[in-house]
Amino acid sequence: MKSAIYLLSIAVLALGLYAYDSKQRNDQLEQAIYGQYTNSLTNASEKLSTLQQSVSQSLLFQDQQALENELDNIWRTSNEFRSSISSLPLNNEVTNEWLRYVGKIGQAAKSTADNGDYETWQKKMVGVHKNLETLSDEWSVATANFYQNDGDFSKWSKVATKETKDSPFKNVASNLKSYSETDFPLTASESDWQKKRDLKNLNDEEITKDEAIEKLELIVPGIKDATYTVSTNKDDAPYPFYHIQFVKGSRIGYADITVKGGHILSFLSERPVSEERNVNQQQIKELSNKLLKRAGYNDLQIVEMRENHEAWHIALARVVGEDNALVYPDGIQLKLSKDNGELLGLNAMEYVQAEKINENQKVVPIDWETFFRPGTLVEDEKMIYTENEALQLRKCYQVIAHFDNDIQDTFRIVVDAETHDVVKVEYLS
Repeated sequence: MKSAIYLLSIAVLALGLYAYDSKQRNDQLEQAIYGQYTNSLTNASEKLSTLQQSVSQSLLFQDQQALENELDNIWRTSNEFRSSISSLPLNNEVTNEWLRYVGKIGQAAKSTADNGDYETWQKKMVGVHKNLETLSDEWSVATANFYQNDGDFSKWSKVATKETKDSPFKNVASNLKSYSETDFPLTASESDWQKKRDLKNLNDEEITKDEAIEKLELIVPGIKDATYTVSTNKDDAPYPFYHIQFVKGSRIGYADITVKGGHILSFLSERPVSEERNVNQQQIKELSNKLLKRAGYNDLQIVEMRENHEAWHIALARVVGEDNALVYPDGIQLKLSKDNGELLGLNAMEYVQAEKINENQKVVPIDWETFFRPGTLVEDEKMIYTENEALQLRKCYQVIAHFDNDIQDTFRIVVDAETHDVVKVEYLS
């Protein structure tokens, strides 16, 4: 009996020591986390203050060198502030709005340093400077709670992450969103891109679920009479569409078709692919053309074909105008099996979104012999539409060229057809 009591006492003592040791370690871990977040919060507050000062100082100078120094400070400090904010356990809305607003300030500083439009910068920064003062004060109030909890990080974390109206960060997030919209309004090209992404340009009549299935079977006859399950998009989707799941024999898959107009956005079919190779590349081209015609896509041209051991992957772009210019952003991707040419995958999102073409853009001829250095041979030239760094859709020359020497390096060069600015250079081989 005494032995049992003795052993029990030893066990209780051991458990007590283990619990004490675990608590000590947990306390040390909490202190370490608290110290880490204290540093991040302090850094964020310091960088915000530095950013505010740099923006204020940038309004002082007309001298180019002095102003460029401040622009460099703003660009660097904005990145450092965003890094500090990202490491804090804040509400997602607060973090995202900070990253967006301060990122735009830094990007504006970098863009101004590159293009030299200092007058526009100073006009815009008058409002930004005032807003940063307000945000800095609100940030100080919201974060003060962190330093008032005697190192108890869990208390502050509950305040920082909650999304209720009484959260001290709610006002910060609200003002950040408002300032972002007023200080950095969307450009015309960015607005067009936003509308395109949300498919707000679709004005077609709505179709029913049964009509969506009929549309799918017209494009992919091989799944006719399959077993279907049709659902609609979630409430937070940017546009309404039908999500169609199907099963037929060994085939299973899905398709997304817009409610407006019945445009197929995507299709995926899974089935066993045999090792037989009954269709060649030319037949794959013909099958893809027939499939696209059934879908009502009559203005596409193949721009790339790749293959693996079981399928062909085809990229197509929309063709417009008398010069058959390729609109690269309006693309469709297909996947066709090698055994019988059946459609296994389709992505038509970009095509359905349809870019707006600027038909008034001038096309200025280029003498490639003077544009490139001597010894550069142009193999191919075509007109394309593609986006520049400002997200503007521009008509461009696309040229494949190589050096006429032992190196034989080949390049794809995209040049704005009006301004002759080089939009892109891609090394091919």
